[in-house]
Amino acid sequence: MRSHSILVCAATFLACATASGQSPAVSPQPSDSVLPDSIRTLVGRLDLERYKATIKGLTQFGDRRQGTARNRAAVDWIEAQLKSYGCSNTERIKYEYTGRQLRLPGDTTRPRPRPAATGPRNPQKGFRGPTGVNTDSLRQADTALRRINAEPDTPGPREEVFCTKIGRTHPEEMYIIGGHMDGHGFGAAANDDGSGTAIVMELARIFSAPDVETDRSIRFALWNNEETGLNGARAYIAERQALQGKEDPAGSGKYPEPKWLGMIQHDMMMFDHGAPGPDGKVSPEQRREADVNIEFAGSSKMAAEAAKLAWFFRQMNDRYATDYPANVGDRMSNTDSGPFQDLIPAISLRENERLRDIGTGWDPQWHQPTDVYSTYSDKDFRLGLNAAQTTLAAVAHLAGIRLKR
Repeated sequence: MRSHSILVCAATFLACATASGQSPAVSPQPSDSVLPDSIRTLVGRLDLERYKATIKGLTQFGDRRQGTARNRAAVDWIEAQLKSYGCSNTERIKYEYTGRQLRLPGDTTRPRPRPAATGPRNPQKGFRGPTGVNTDSLRQADTALRRINAEPDTPGPREEVFCTKIGRTHPEEMYIIGGHMDGHGFGAAANDDGSGTAIVMELARIFSAPDVETDRSIRFALWNNEETGLNGARAYIAERQALQGKEDPAGSGKYPEPKWLGMIQHDMMMFDHGAPGPDGKVSPEQRREADVNIEFAGSSKMAAEAAKLAWFFRQMNDRYATDYPANVGDRMSNTDSGPFQDLIPAISLRENERLRDIGTGWDPQWHQPTDVYSTYSDKDFRLGLNAAQTTLAAVAHLAGIRLKR
C-alpha cells in the first residue's frame, strides 16, 4: 500500500476515518444500531444454488453482446427478475452508442477502440498465458450457442436497468452496487460478467425482502456496454450526476437520484486457478490460495477514501465470508467503477488483480468461447458467492440494516 495511513484501515474502518483527520467521505459511519446477528442472518440467505441458477439464466442469452437482440432480451429478463424479487421500482438509462464492436466482412469502418488503461505498466513476471478477444464464431463448438450469438452488433439506442432499495431515514443518500451484463467472445459470458451480474441481482433479492429495512438507499445497477469502453456507466453519470440529492417533487421526501456515497463494482468473480505455467496453461482446479480481490485506483482523486472503503470490505470478509479470504490492492482498472473513481469512493471486487493477473492470462476463459456455465465447478461458483457475502455484509453495515420483527 502507499502509506501507513492506508494500512491502518486493515484494523478498522472507523480508526481509518479518525487517523485521516477528516470526516469519512465514503459514508456516514457504519450504524451502531446494526446488529451482527442481523448481518449473519442476511448472509445466510445467500444460497449457492440460487447464485448458480441466476448465472445459468443469464447464459441463455449467449454472450449478450451490446447492440443485439440477445442483449435487449437479457435486459428485459434482468428487469423481470428484479421485479419478482420485490425490487419493483426499476428504471432504465437510455443512451446512444454509435460505435461498432466487431467489423463485418466488407465493412471498412473500424471498431471504436477501448480507452487504454492509465498508469505505468509493470514488467512481465513469470509466465504469460494467451489473452485477447475471440472474434471467430466458428471457434464455438456448441452449434446452438453459435446460433444464439450469430447476430452482429449494430450502432443505435442502448438501455440498462437498475432498481433501488429506498432508505428509511436517509433516502437522500445511497450506495451503488454494480455489475455489467454485456459480454463478448462467442461464449456465454458466464464469468465475464454473468458472475458479477448475478451477485448484484442476488443482493437486490435479499435487500428487497419485506422484513429488511435500511437507513440509507442502495441502488442495484446492471451496466451495459462495458466491453466497448464502460459506455453504460459513463451514460449513467452523464445523465444523473447533477441530480444527486435533489428532492422531487419538493416536499415529497422522494429523491430520484440520492447522493452517491460509494460505488462497488463486481466483474469476473469466479476463476482463481493461479498463474500460467511454462506452457501458458492454467491449472483446471481452483487453487487453495484463491481469494477475493478488492481493488481501488491508487492514482485516483478519491484514492484515500476508496482505500478506506476497500479495507472495510476486507474486514467484513474476515467476519462473514465462509470460504475464501480477501486481499486489497490499489490497481483497479478496466471496469465500470472507473468512471466513478474521481467522483466518489469506488472499488471493484474480482477473482484476480485486473492488470497483473487477468491481463496476463490467469483466466483462459476471458472473452473466449469457453466462458460457459459448464466450464466452472462449485469451487469456482463458491468464490463468487463469497464475494457476494463480503459486499452484502459491508453494505448492510454502511446502509444501516434492520430486520423487522
